[in-house]
Amino acid sequence: MKRRIAAVGTALALGCGSAVTACGGGTSSTTDTASGKVGVVLPLLTSPFWESYESYVPKQAADQDVRLLQTVNSDSDPSKQITDIQNLLAQNVKGLVVSPLDSAAIVAGLNAAQRKDVPVVAVDVAPDKGKVAMVVRADNRAYGEKACRQVGDAVRTGKVVQIQGDLASVNGRDRSEAFSSCVEKNYPGIKVLDIPAAWKAERAAAGLEALYTANPDIKGIYMQAGGVYLAPTLSTLRRHNALVAAGDPRHVVIVSNDGIPQELDAIREGLIDATVSQPADQYAKYGIYYIKRAMEGQTFRPGPTDHDSTIVRLPSGILEDQLPAPLVTKANVDDASLWGNQIRKTS
Repeated sequence: MKRRIAAVGTALALGCGSAVTACGGGTSSTTDTASGKVGVVLPLLTSPFWESYESYVPKQAADQDVRLLQTVNSDSDPSKQITDIQNLLAQNVKGLVVSPLDSAAIVAGLNAAQRKDVPVVAVDVAPDKGKVAMVVRADNRAYGEKACRQVGDAVRTGKVVQIQGDLASVNGRDRSEAFSSCVEKNYPGIKVLDIPAAWKAERAAAGLEALYTANPDIKGIYMQAGGVYLAPTLSTLRRHNALVAAGDPRHVVIVSNDGIPQELDAIREGLIDATVSQPADQYAKYGIYYIKRAMEGQTFRPGPTDHDSTIVRLPSGILEDQLPAPLVTKANVDDASLWGNQIRKTS
């Protein structure tokens, strides 16, 4: 299912003359790199997306000859995440792959790692500041923009709900700001009703219940995390006899983010209209890829990669490899290359 990463010096050029570069420290042997273990910190495991990511991590580590400690789950608690990082540093890990819960709070953990000269790769969420070798992420503003276009073109006028992520996370901020600004600019007839759900299913359920009760004429919903929000959203609509398939004039247009198998099934059934497939498999693959090379002393620079992405420099100065995140609709939901279809076959 997965291709082995290209070696140093091949397509993801690791020479100082290329656009995407690992400059600085010399390369260590695979044996030297493997002698130091890597700690992987997960933000939560109450979402099928993060369960899938966790399942990919050990496979990618094995493929790339990287030794891992057991993954750590921070249980949606930014304070616990800092403690988790400190505990891993106390175990003398030589590298960390961390998925931050709070873009500001994570800086304390990054600083602790820097004091011990332990490189960090951030996956899925960029920190506001601090030292990381690379952020492995997709363009989250594009998520909001794609959702806006899908919902806006279908609804045109009326009320639309945005179930937001945690606004302490750059992901929640990027998706929310992009969606809202796109709607305001392109669909003046749409009114956006926000639910600040903080990646928590119970908040999404309570917020949608209240909004739908007060606004039974809701025409669309944008869920910023299908792995957390899909089940409560469908349950709430079903309870109000409003869960009808696309094609029915009473259908509520729903666009999501994640690309989990459950979302793909819901698209097939016509219950939701689209999702942006967040690449859980590629997050694991390139999280391991970059931490291995950072442990070897390599550094990177902006430019195109060999895996259909571009490394950009964020306003904070941090580098981010923006991986592709395709929009999935009824037209391409059965595409075998989607990780949500692949993981079903291997699970």
